[in-house]
Amino acid sequence: MDVVKIVGMGLIISLCVILIKQVKPELSFAVLVAGSIIMISMIFEYFTNVFGVLDTIINATGIDQELFQIVLKIIGIGYIIEFGAGLCNDTGNTSIGEKMLLAGKILILVISLPIVTSLFDIVIGLIP
Repeated sequence: MDVVKIVGMGLIISLCVILIKQVKPELSFAVLVAGSIIMISMIFEYFTNVFGVLDTIINATGIDQELFQIVLKIIGIGYIIEFGAGLCNDTGNTSIGEKMLLAGKILILVISLPIVTSLFDIVIGLIP
């Protein structure tokens, strides 16, 4: 089971960070980042599978490809910002993490404007 592997890896990384922080605190952040990247790489193949299924759905339904790309960008920004903010919070820099989350929300808002515009066009088209 992959969930057990991921949880096990998380526990091992956490233990390593705790042990290294006691000996060399300046290296603990590097271990945390490296371990996080390893955990993300463990689930990377699932992302490619999801994108393949979503691409099949897009082709079958005829949804505009540009709107789909915007949704994927929004999802990507959300994951990346959450990852970065989590690392900041883990190192005790919660203020930076919160600002990172705010920046991510603003980016998502800006990127989603074409979708909102398309929805308004559809609603206006429905009004007689």
